[in-house]
Amino acid sequence: MKYVVLVGDGLGDYNYPELDQKSPLEYARTPHLDWLAQHGTLGCVHTIPPGFPPGSDVGNLSLLGYDPERYYSGRAPLEAASMGIRLGPRDLAIRCNLVTLSPDHTIMLDYSAGHIPTDHARTVIRLLQRELGSAHLEFYPGVSYRHILVWRDAPVDPAELLLTPPHEIPDRPIAPHLPQGPGSHQLRELIVRSWEVLAPLQIPANSIWLWGAGRAPHMPTLTERFGLRGSVISAVDLIKGLGVYAGLNVLDVPGATGYLDTNYSGKVHAALEALQKEHFVYLHVEAPDECGHQGRLDLKIRAIEDFDEKIVGPILQGLRRAQPPWALLVTTDHYTPVRERVHVAAPVPFVIYNPQKPQHHPQRTFSERAAHASGLSIAPGYKLFEFFLQNS
Repeated sequence: MKYVVLVGDGLGDYNYPELDQKSPLEYARTPHLDWLAQHGTLGCVHTIPPGFPPGSDVGNLSLLGYDPERYYSGRAPLEAASMGIRLGPRDLAIRCNLVTLSPDHTIMLDYSAGHIPTDHARTVIRLLQRELGSAHLEFYPGVSYRHILVWRDAPVDPAELLLTPPHEIPDRPIAPHLPQGPGSHQLRELIVRSWEVLAPLQIPANSIWLWGAGRAPHMPTLTERFGLRGSVISAVDLIKGLGVYAGLNVLDVPGATGYLDTNYSGKVHAALEALQKEHFVYLHVEAPDECGHQGRLDLKIRAIEDFDEKIVGPILQGLRRAQPPWALLVTTDHYTPVRERVHVAAPVPFVIYNPQKPQHHPQRTFSERAAHASGLSIAPGYKLFEFFLQNS
């Protein structure tokens, strides 16, 4: 049996008057997603447990079948694993964004520093390591604005640190959201010192922002839990790191950027090629989430339509040519409403399609409204993965 999971990050959203009271997902042209909704099992899944931050880390951990209450230890350790960074038992991994603050360094203008190109960002991170790094503080370059700071032998409890994701405070004052809690003064000092280091460069990246701290988690692999061997495909280190801990092969696709210009066809090719040798693929697309954070309805609709046309359609076509049996799960990890530009914990739509168990709902679409109307709701969210395997 072949299993494929397709995740459009941040697909979920609210209804808008300018979209005829539809959500971007309902308004967008998505013939392949709608076909799956009409011929598959449609429902809602609660990916974010109560009390947890509604981030892609928690959401995708749930979608891979791991209970966040048992296995979540922070975002940055997952990204560190993707980057090959070894963490000792007392080392703290911290997500380090390159961001754009207002000229007086009081307002968060852009959590991505204009989606800084990776090659430029690596130069910036090397500069920060030279000027701010030490035997205990190490800066590691990632992709675009996403990087890692490792605090070796950190004398702090990450559970006591209060760190705010920069994408959760768009166009807002940063003062109330600077690091707080025991040991936070070192992190605040690093942020402030970065202003002087980056100022001469005269680029949008005029500050770092530190968040998502945690120590290395301890997780059983999907092979140990379900006997599954497979691969993960994503542009972002967070999802790749989850794949590392889940025991999956991490497939790097050239040109995968995590934005609208990502290499969609390369991801599809990598997934279908992997399925010739393996039984499981987890393919993640970041662009809808990024467009939600930007507050752009037009771009989010485009990202959704690209996901349908350039990922869902070709994957479905490729699976139809493959030797059965196979099953497909398409879903998202959380809402990223254009109106609010931040993540929101809400039940998200999913659809499972097995060509050997077709259904017939000719009027259904793949949307939040239709998923809620289906009457199928899975909570806690990590149970969806097992439901997928058992109902395929």
